[in-house]
Amino acid sequence: MKASVLDLASVYDGMSHGEALAQTIETARIAEGLGYRRFWVAEHHGMPAIASSSPAVLIGAIAAATKTIRVGSGGVMLPNHPSLVVAEQFGTLVALHGDRIDLGLGRAPGTDPLTSSVLRRGSVQEAVDDFPNQVIELLSWFGTIPPLENGIGSRVVAVPGLGDSPELWLLGSSDFSARLAGLMGLPFAFAHHFAGGANTRLAFETYRSAFTPSVVLAEPHSMVAVSVLVADDAAEAERLMLPGSLAFVRMRQGQRPTRVPTLADAIAHDWTPAELAWVAERNSQQAIGDLGHVKRRIDDLLAATHADEVIIVPQGPDLATKVRTLEEVALLPARDS
Repeated sequence: MKASVLDLASVYDGMSHGEALAQTIETARIAEGLGYRRFWVAEHHGMPAIASSSPAVLIGAIAAATKTIRVGSGGVMLPNHPSLVVAEQFGTLVALHGDRIDLGLGRAPGTDPLTSSVLRRGSVQEAVDDFPNQVIELLSWFGTIPPLENGIGSRVVAVPGLGDSPELWLLGSSDFSARLAGLMGLPFAFAHHFAGGANTRLAFETYRSAFTPSVVLAEPHSMVAVSVLVADDAAEAERLMLPGSLAFVRMRQGQRPTRVPTLADAIAHDWTPAELAWVAERNSQQAIGDLGHVKRRIDDLLAATHADEVIIVPQGPDLATKVRTLEEVALLPARDS
């Protein structure tokens, strides 16, 4: 199984930002030792429960602490940044760490509307609409494609950047980025871990139907992200999922962001029937349970999407729970063809 890891640098109640980031780096070391292919971190802003607001900086620290695993972003929210800056940042990472840097790109803000407007210094929608042009700019900054005639790229050079290209992916939770990735002939990763349901299969079908060979890829290549927690049985898995589930419920209800609650606080929460139903439905779309159930869910997801790779998002109230999940999933054989 071509398995990778997406880590959200979760900040648990009572934990400092430094401790959260150190835990992410330690998780990367463990993932490398277990043979995982990639280790990605995300970009979120203004969220007390997530410490990965600066993927390029965190990727540099992870790459310096590891030797062989590919390290990258899942993803950089490109409309938040000038494409030249992203090219320079990831060109620098490639110059420092060689051909094991991935640059996954998303177009969502990764934050609330007010913080997004501050990041983007203007119209949020205008920045999102310009996403395809930014991707083309990035490809030209890296030298993957020639700059557009009379374009800025023909007069400005990314240093480092030109000739220092990471492996570039487009990320998405709908069919927009799926179609764009296909039309551009780029690898595509879908965020099933928070956008499951009918959208998942549709996105992969859209990607493959729109795919056009390019200088990057001759044929489609895709990956699906799924939340995973391995426990002794289903009941224990659901119990260990409670802190993350409560954090999602609060976010969905529009409550003020907080850190990930402790297991004790999540158990003590006065869960309403509606909240429990929503959590049960969400967990059913992920891979939460004993090892046999987790394997079946991952196999089913790969069979339904025809994805070439899976990237797991390990869940749990502490590092030990996540490490157990990483260890057990690493031993799973490839699904039956």
